[in-house]
Amino acid sequence: MPELSLQLLIDIFAIVLIDLLLAGDNAVIIALAVKSLPDREKKLGILIGAGVAVVLRIGLTFFAAQLLQVSWLKLVGGLAIFWIAIKLLTDAADHDAGGPQATSLMSAIWYILVADITMSVDNILAVAGTSKGSLFLLIFGLGLSIPFVVFTSKILSTIMDKYPVIVWVGAAILGRVGAEMILTDPVIAKIYHPPFVVDVAIQAGGALLVVAAGWLLSAKKKAA
Repeated sequence: MPELSLQLLIDIFAIVLIDLLLAGDNAVIIALAVKSLPDREKKLGILIGAGVAVVLRIGLTFFAAQLLQVSWLKLVGGLAIFWIAIKLLTDAADHDAGGPQATSLMSAIWYILVADITMSVDNILAVAGTSKGSLFLLIFGLGLSIPFVVFTSKILSTIMDKYPVIVWVGAAILGRVGAEMILTDPVIAKIYHPPFVVDVAIQAGGALLVVAAGWLLSAKKKAA
């Protein structure tokens, strides 16, 4: 435990804010993945998904700087996020249409695992950077992310059951995250440095791409 100081309090406050902000992405993917599950499996999926997110952050924290320099990693991760978001939209459409349950607990956990692997790389950098080598702050930040992800996922999942349109909003958010990951891949970043407005437009385009693809595939399934 480091000595109590103003700087320590500032760092703790910064980590709390970071966890509040970064829990959103993980919570969205978990809530979307468990949406079609029965209540009992939904709760279990949220707990396992949150646990997976935290374990991955702990493991990746020690390799964060090196991982971000691996060419194509974030590009592949961004494409994986696109696929997961579209797949979850079509699964949700099947479920709402009264078709067979689109996902099982294991498939939901698989979605969460793949998404967390690709999304946690950026997330843990913020906590690792703020901790400045302090093991206490690092453990504090990672531990704090557990309740944030669990509670946020549960709230989002409940809202999605009542308001299906939220599923599309969540998928759009994942589309934005996927586009951002692709743009910040070391290979892409060396070639292309878009202005801020273009950067925002590309991320918005990623969100629209996911929604459009999900809508088209869902409509095709209903017509079949």
